[in-house]
Amino acid sequence: MADDTLMEPTSQIPLAPDNTATDNTATDNSITVKTQSGAEAGRVPLSPELFAVEPNIAVMHQVVTAQLAARRAGTHSTKSRSEVRGGGAKPWRQKGTGRARAGSRNSPIWRGGGIAHGPKPRNYSQRTPKKMIKIALAGALSDRAAEGRVVVVDEWSFETPKTKDAAAALEALDARGKVLVVLDDGDGNAAKSFRNLANVSCLHRAELNTHDILDCEVVVFTRATLREVSGEPSDPQTQAEPSADNTEPADNTEPADNTEPSADNTEPSADNTEPSDNTEPSDNTEPSDTTSSGGQQ
Repeated sequence: MADDTLMEPTSQIPLAPDNTATDNTATDNSITVKTQSGAEAGRVPLSPELFAVEPNIAVMHQVVTAQLAARRAGTHSTKSRSEVRGGGAKPWRQKGTGRARAGSRNSPIWRGGGIAHGPKPRNYSQRTPKKMIKIALAGALSDRAAEGRVVVVDEWSFETPKTKDAAAALEALDARGKVLVVLDDGDGNAAKSFRNLANVSCLHRAELNTHDILDCEVVVFTRATLREVSGEPSDPQTQAEPSADNTEPADNTEPADNTEPSADNTEPSADNTEPSDNTEPSDNTEPSDTTSSGGQQ
């Protein structure tokens, strides 16, 4: 009975909500956009194909293994017994010395001899299907987004490269630990500002890969790089305007007035009847008359 009375109050205690996630946790497939100083600047949607996928651990492991294998130079090399210098003569006679039989000093069991089955230069790269690379990348991004480790910045506004400003920006964004900053083509000052920080890695958006995402704790995008990685159009408003303006050629019915040349072109055809009126060659019946007269003579 004592055990029952002790267990009753614990069953009635409500569970505390899990508030371990940070403010960067993606909710409703959207995330808060922050300025470089840490202030909120709206929200942007997250592509569910990249940030709301169940991670496939086996595929991610295979892709990361292939990435690490491709980084190996493969320039290691050892000399076999045929490549070691010397060893042309038999060290001593076959019998009568009391020593073990030996035919060459290049034997692998001799000091200074060749290496048996040693490494040779080779290519360690593996062929990874593109679909597996996309699945692994989506799984890594989804894992970081589920843990609230994805940060989106409006833009980087570094007037000049300065490491102190870069460290202050990461502190304002609450990006601690090992950080991966995804940059675009026009973020040259940002790249020079972040490159001197010990726990920060800079990567171009086109080079985003599974290993670098899993190797860091926080992934920082800009609004532009997130749009490019998600495969969304750069500026939907600017793309809608040309489509509306492109209706003007449809109203240009001027090419329909080009029927005049076709109507005018009838004149040469009408005037070209003159050669048909030139019946003079047909009137030249004189040769025929000469033949008749010659026949009569």
